[in-house]
Amino acid sequence: MNVRRMFSSILLDRVALTLALLVLFTGVAAACPNCRESLADPQQHAVATGFYYSILFMMSMPFAILGTFGSLAYLSIRRARTQHATTTESEQP
Repeated sequence: MNVRRMFSSILLDRVALTLALLVLFTGVAAACPNCRESLADPQQHAVATGFYYSILFMMSMPFAILGTFGSLAYLSIRRARTQHATTTESEQP
């Protein structure tokens, strides 16, 4: 029981420290310098929008690639199991 209290106390301290750091550095991490300067100038708004969509595209690619390969593996295994089940049923008298 004492170990559980100590673990929860350490976890609570880490969560509190993480939240405090996030609150302190929110202004620093508001935007990259290029995007912030582009938003200040109305003529450069298209550049900031381009940066935004390119970042979204780059961040979504690992999930799309892993999801594609995971789905292909799942479907391949499922087809193989189905095929194996049908061949074993046809072999039995």
